[in-house]
Amino acid sequence: MVNKIKGFSWAAVFALVGLATGAVQAQDTAMAPLDPPQDVKVAYVPIMKFATIYVAEERGLFDKYGLNVDLERVKSGTEAIAFLTQGTVDVGGIAIVTSLWSGWNKGLDIRIIAPGALEPMENSPTKLVVRKALIDDGTVKSAADLAGRRVAVAGGPGSGGEYLLAKGLERGGLTIRDIEPMNIANPDMPLAFENGSVDAAIAGSPYADQIIGAGHAAVLESDLTPGLMTVAFVGSGKLVNDRPEVAERFVLALTEAAALMQGDDYLASENLAAYLTYTNSTEEALRAGSPVIYDTEMKIPVNGLADIEKTHRENGRTEYIDPLDLSNAVDERFTEAARKALGL
Repeated sequence: MVNKIKGFSWAAVFALVGLATGAVQAQDTAMAPLDPPQDVKVAYVPIMKFATIYVAEERGLFDKYGLNVDLERVKSGTEAIAFLTQGTVDVGGIAIVTSLWSGWNKGLDIRIIAPGALEPMENSPTKLVVRKALIDDGTVKSAADLAGRRVAVAGGPGSGGEYLLAKGLERGGLTIRDIEPMNIANPDMPLAFENGSVDAAIAGSPYADQIIGAGHAAVLESDLTPGLMTVAFVGSGKLVNDRPEVAERFVLALTEAAALMQGDDYLASENLAAYLTYTNSTEEALRAGSPVIYDTEMKIPVNGLADIEKTHRENGRTEYIDPLDLSNAVDERFTEAARKALGL
């Protein structure tokens, strides 16, 4: 015989049991800190697309998981790639450039283990701009009208900028073979527009704003690759193959950092201090700029990577002609482990 008590609810009991079970499961999937702590050396280019690593370091998330992380600033991703292949650094914060695709095709033993920031879904600071005189007289009305014209892009053949240019030209049914590409550094683009030596360009902040503000150019196409990953955290073969438990905790710390950077918290005082410690930006610029996307689930957008590889390959920028097996480039074990540990 079951005793009935006024106000008693078996549903409430089951709910409490469920909560307790969930808590136990969360504890089961959580990652304990490494003991003794493990050293991790990181080479990074000091831009905001790698800001999760700055926040993870300054807010103690790496310490939380038993990682002693040493951040070493480098001038370019190419420099970081050299360190990764030599095994002198464990992780590189780098752009995904053509040399990487060709390297992976030859068996380069480094892997993308987590995304950097993603391009904004709208209001991207990177735009395809055209000399204003060509817009005003009706010579250029769409991307299709850039055929045969001089178009500037920083980094030259196979660069991330060239990929963005290819996506802009695509909207007019063109490829990079249909225009005259010019390799011009970002800081030199305002002068190139002022003296009329280029007709159009892929330009990012603050250079696009400078060119447009001076009255020398207008926006032809924007939001070229919403949500795209053009930079990533790449692990050395030694880290990925020999110390996977370290890579797991490293990516978990990045994932927790991303959660601390959402909405108004992006400009929280602790985060601002981290950004300013590891970049050359200013608080005024950070407050005025449009933030990129820091994915709280740290998913690697493999489809976007496939499009980057395909575009460069079809433009003849790789040393091979057949599609690359992306398992040579990406290792999703660590982002999956982070999501599991956080119950995402």
